Amino acid sequence: MKEYNPPADRVHYRNDEHILKVSGSETLSAAPDQATITLGVITEDKDPQKAQQANSQAIANVIASLKSAGIPEEQLKTSDYRIDPQYDYIDGKELFKNYKVQHIIQAQTTDIEKIGSIIDTAVRSGANSITSIRFSLSNPDAYYNQALSLALKNAYEKALSMARTLGISLNPVPNKVEELSETATPMLYQTSTFSKMATTPIQPGELNITASVRVEYTY
Repeated sequence: MKEYNPPADRVHYRNDEHILKVSGSETLSAAPDQATITLGVITEDKDPQKAQQANSQAIANVIASLKSAGIPEEQLKTSDYRIDPQYDYIDGKELFKNYKVQHIIQAQTTDIEKIGSIIDTAVRSGANSITSIRFSLSNPDAYYNQALSLALKNAYEKALSMARTLGISLNPVPNKVEELSETATPMLYQTSTFSKMATTPIQPGELNITASVRVEYTY
């Protein structure tokens, strides 16, 4: 939360000055221009080395397919890698089942229209875990600053309307501005949104960028 207080030489209080408090907000919509796909490979085997080897080969194929789909290597990174023993529970007894190897990577792309085909390519190459797609803006500050400017204008218009109704003279220079922490919220598609689809249709929609302020005026 940020506050703005005018310099002392710009604030001149009179004994009869009063405070008018208002709030302002503005929400802008923007189409996301980048996406992060979280996917990977899960393999299981009673022999941990075999599970690892199978996983290593499969994830290598997936990464190669993503590169061929136009995603550069620097936009690919491992987000999770683990080896866990799996157990069955029968009649209250813990019985060893196998080892599970999970290698999850994140792939970032700006080619929004190709998200569906990128996922399909990865699945055909061996990916069997599609966790999520996160849509976002590469430059959210530009939209937020615009929304913030409009939020201030909204607050002033409210204060001016109230002043006219009350028949008072409003000082247009704010006595205090408090910025409330709001910004663009990335859009997240969970696995269930696109699982079991042959050709994966992904519609990112739009992101909302909201700015809110509380402002004090004197009259």
